[in-house]
Amino acid sequence: QVQLVESGGGLVQAGGSLRLSCAASGRTFSTYNMAWFRQAPGNQRELVAIVSTVGSTNYADSVKGRFTVFRDVAKNMVYLQMNSLKPEDTAVYYCTADKIYRGTYYGQYAYRGQGTQVTVSS
Repeated sequence: QVQLVESGGGLVQAGGSLRLSCAASGRTFSTYNMAWFRQAPGNQRELVAIVSTVGSTNYADSVKGRFTVFRDVAKNMVYLQMNSLKPEDTAVYYCTADKIYRGTYYGQYAYRGQGTQVTVSS
């Protein structure tokens, strides 16, 4: 069983930065692929970034070059560093985990956090 708790969301002006954190419980954190999704009002949930068990990463085209996902295995943490934020990045951001690489299929992730709100003002 893994519990995920996101933090770090908030209100920021366009062009600013935020770092989201996801704290994971459990002793086998390193065996989970970790991903960040987001959902804006009226939009479908979309994959933002994913970091695999071996550290490979993948990003949505809309955030490439601006966002960085990384994990700290020793601390059971995964982070999403968001730079050059835009109003269209406004959404609830969710942390997910699964031992199987689920890619963009949010509903298939075994573990999902409650989300943290990110609001980018213009």
